[in-house]
Amino acid sequence: MELDPKKFAALLDKIEAEADEFLLARNQMVENDKERNANREALTALRKRARTTKTSVLSPFDSMMKDIHVSSTKPLVQEVCSTCGSHDSSEPTWMMLPGADLFAAIPFHAVHTMLEKDEEKMEFESKKLQSLVKEKALFISELGALADSTSPGVIRSLVALKDKPLVK
Repeated sequence: MELDPKKFAALLDKIEAEADEFLLARNQMVENDKERNANREALTALRKRARTTKTSVLSPFDSMMKDIHVSSTKPLVQEVCSTCGSHDSSEPTWMMLPGADLFAAIPFHAVHTMLEKDEEKMEFESKKLQSLVKEKALFISELGALADSTSPGVIRSLVALKDKPLVK
Protein backbone atom coordinates (compact mmCIF):
# COMPACT_ATOMS: atom_id res chain seq x y z
CA MET A 1 0.00 0.00 0.00
CA GLU A 2 1.72 3.14 -1.25
CA LEU A 3 1.03 6.59 0.06
CA ASP A 4 0.74 9.44 -2.39
CA PRO A 5 3.74 11.78 -1.89
CA LYS A 6 1.50 14.87 -1.71
CA LYS A 7 -0.69 13.25 0.98
CA PHE A 8 2.41 12.13 2.85
CA ALA A 9 3.87 15.66 2.75
CA ALA A 10 0.54 17.10 3.95
CA LEU A 11 0.46 14.54 6.79
CA LEU A 12 4.00 15.47 7.81
CA ASP A 13 3.11 19.16 7.74
CA LYS A 14 0.09 18.49 9.94
CA ILE A 15 2.15 16.41 12.38
CA GLU A 16 4.85 19.08 12.50
CA ALA A 17 2.31 21.85 13.18
CA GLU A 18 0.70 19.84 15.99
CA ALA A 19 4.12 18.97 17.44
CA ASP A 20 5.09 22.67 17.42
CA GLU A 21 1.91 23.54 19.33
CA PHE A 22 2.62 20.66 21.72
CA LEU A 23 6.16 21.88 22.41
CA LEU A 24 5.02 25.48 22.84
CA ALA A 25 2.40 24.37 25.38
CA ARG A 26 4.99 22.29 27.25
CA ASN A 27 7.41 25.24 27.40
CA GLN A 28 4.59 27.50 28.59
CA MET A 29 3.80 24.96 31.33
CA VAL A 30 7.41 25.13 32.52
CA GLU A 31 7.33 28.94 32.57
CA ASN A 32 4.01 28.93 34.45
CA ASP A 33 5.41 26.49 37.02
CA LYS A 34 8.40 28.79 37.62
CA GLU A 35 6.05 31.74 38.10
CA ARG A 36 3.76 29.74 40.40
CA ASN A 37 6.73 28.70 42.54
CA ALA A 38 7.92 32.30 42.82
CA ASN A 39 4.38 33.35 43.78
CA ARG A 40 4.21 30.61 46.41
CA GLU A 41 7.56 31.71 47.83
CA ALA A 42 6.31 35.30 48.08
CA LEU A 43 3.14 34.21 49.89
CA THR A 44 5.19 32.10 52.30
CA ALA A 45 7.46 35.07 53.01
CA LEU A 46 4.41 37.23 53.75
CA ARG A 47 2.95 34.58 56.07
CA LYS A 48 6.29 34.35 57.90
CA ARG A 49 6.33 38.10 58.26
CA ALA A 50 2.80 38.05 59.67
CA ARG A 51 3.69 34.95 61.74
CA THR A 52 0.74 32.97 60.36
CA THR A 53 0.22 29.82 58.38
CA LYS A 54 -2.67 28.84 56.16
CA THR A 55 -4.45 27.27 59.14
CA SER A 56 -3.10 29.16 62.16
CA VAL A 57 -5.61 32.02 62.13
CA LEU A 58 -8.92 31.31 63.79
CA SER A 59 -12.08 31.51 61.72
CA PRO A 60 -14.42 34.42 62.51
CA PHE A 61 -16.77 32.02 64.34
CA ASP A 62 -13.97 30.52 66.48
CA SER A 63 -12.62 33.93 67.40
CA MET A 64 -16.17 35.10 68.23
CA MET A 65 -16.80 32.12 70.52
CA LYS A 66 -13.41 32.59 72.21
CA ASP A 67 -14.08 36.25 72.98
CA ILE A 68 -17.81 36.10 73.72
CA HIS A 69 -17.49 35.47 77.45
CA VAL A 70 -14.69 38.03 77.85
CA SER A 71 -16.46 41.15 76.65
CA SER A 72 -19.95 41.76 75.33
CA THR A 73 -19.11 45.24 73.97
CA LYS A 74 -17.09 43.88 71.04
CA PRO A 75 -18.83 43.16 67.75
CA LEU A 76 -19.94 39.54 67.57
CA VAL A 77 -18.22 38.80 64.26
CA GLN A 78 -14.85 40.29 63.42
CA GLU A 79 -13.55 39.65 59.93
CA VAL A 80 -10.11 38.04 60.19
CA CYS A 81 -7.87 37.57 57.18
CA SER A 82 -6.26 34.13 57.15
CA THR A 83 -2.95 35.56 55.98
CA CYS A 84 -2.81 38.85 57.91
CA GLY A 85 -4.06 37.44 61.22
CA SER A 86 -3.30 40.04 63.87
CA HIS A 87 -0.61 41.66 61.69
CA ASP A 88 -1.14 45.31 60.70
CA SER A 89 -2.81 44.93 57.29
CA SER A 90 -2.08 48.53 56.30
CA GLU A 91 1.69 48.21 56.85
CA PRO A 92 3.50 49.16 53.63
CA THR A 93 5.10 46.22 51.86
CA TRP A 94 7.51 46.60 48.98
CA MET A 95 6.41 44.79 45.86
CA MET A 96 7.76 44.73 42.31
CA LEU A 97 4.93 45.67 39.99
CA PRO A 98 4.11 43.00 37.39
CA GLY A 99 5.58 43.70 33.96
CA ALA A 100 7.82 46.52 35.20
CA ASP A 101 11.09 46.93 37.00
CA LEU A 102 9.48 49.23 39.50
CA PHE A 103 9.03 48.75 43.23
CA ALA A 104 6.09 50.24 45.10
CA ALA A 105 5.09 50.33 48.76
CA ILE A 106 1.64 48.73 48.88
CA PRO A 107 -0.40 47.81 51.98
CA PHE A 108 0.33 44.30 53.28
CA HIS A 109 -3.25 43.06 52.82
CA ALA A 110 -3.42 44.30 49.22
CA VAL A 111 -0.13 42.57 48.35
CA HIS A 112 -1.09 39.14 49.61
CA THR A 113 -4.59 39.48 48.14
CA MET A 114 -3.08 40.21 44.71
CA LEU A 115 -0.69 37.27 45.05
CA GLU A 116 -3.50 34.90 46.06
CA LYS A 117 -5.61 35.97 43.07
CA ASP A 118 -2.59 35.49 40.81
CA GLU A 119 -2.12 32.03 42.28
CA GLU A 120 -5.71 31.09 41.38
CA LYS A 121 -5.29 32.39 37.82
CA MET A 122 -2.00 30.54 37.37
CA GLU A 123 -3.55 27.32 38.67
CA PHE A 124 -6.37 27.65 36.13
CA GLU A 125 -3.90 28.37 33.31
CA SER A 126 -1.78 25.40 34.33
CA LYS A 127 -4.74 23.03 34.18
CA LYS A 128 -5.75 24.45 30.81
CA LEU A 129 -2.24 23.90 29.43
CA GLN A 130 -2.13 20.37 30.82
CA SER A 131 -5.37 19.58 28.99
CA LEU A 132 -3.99 21.07 25.78
CA VAL A 133 -0.80 19.01 26.05
CA LYS A 134 -2.84 15.84 26.57
CA GLU A 135 -5.04 16.61 23.56
CA LYS A 136 -2.06 17.36 21.31
CA ALA A 137 -0.27 14.18 22.40
CA LEU A 138 -3.39 12.14 21.64
CA PHE A 139 -3.85 13.80 18.25
CA ILE A 140 -0.20 13.28 17.27
CA SER A 141 -0.48 9.67 18.38
CA GLU A 142 -3.63 9.15 16.33
CA LEU A 143 -1.86 10.56 13.26
CA GLY A 144 0.63 7.72 13.69
CA ALA A 145 3.69 9.75 14.60
CA LEU A 146 4.20 7.89 17.89
CA ALA A 147 3.24 4.44 16.62
CA ASP A 148 6.78 3.08 16.97
CA SER A 149 7.09 3.83 20.66
CA THR A 150 3.58 4.07 22.11
CA SER A 151 0.30 2.79 20.71
CA PRO A 152 -2.64 5.21 20.32
CA GLY A 153 -4.70 3.10 22.75
CA VAL A 154 -2.17 3.61 25.55
CA ILE A 155 -2.00 7.36 24.86
CA ARG A 156 -5.82 7.55 24.80
CA SER A 157 -6.06 5.79 28.17
CA LEU A 158 -3.48 8.16 29.68
CA VAL A 159 -5.35 11.21 28.38
CA ALA A 160 -8.61 9.90 29.84
CA LEU A 161 -7.14 9.63 33.36
CA LYS A 162 -8.78 11.91 35.92
CA ASP A 163 -7.59 12.91 39.36
CA LYS A 164 -9.99 11.80 42.08
CA PRO A 165 -9.74 12.99 45.68
CA LEU A 166 -8.66 10.42 48.21
CA VAL A 167 -11.46 9.26 50.49
CA LYS A 168 -10.42 8.94 54.10
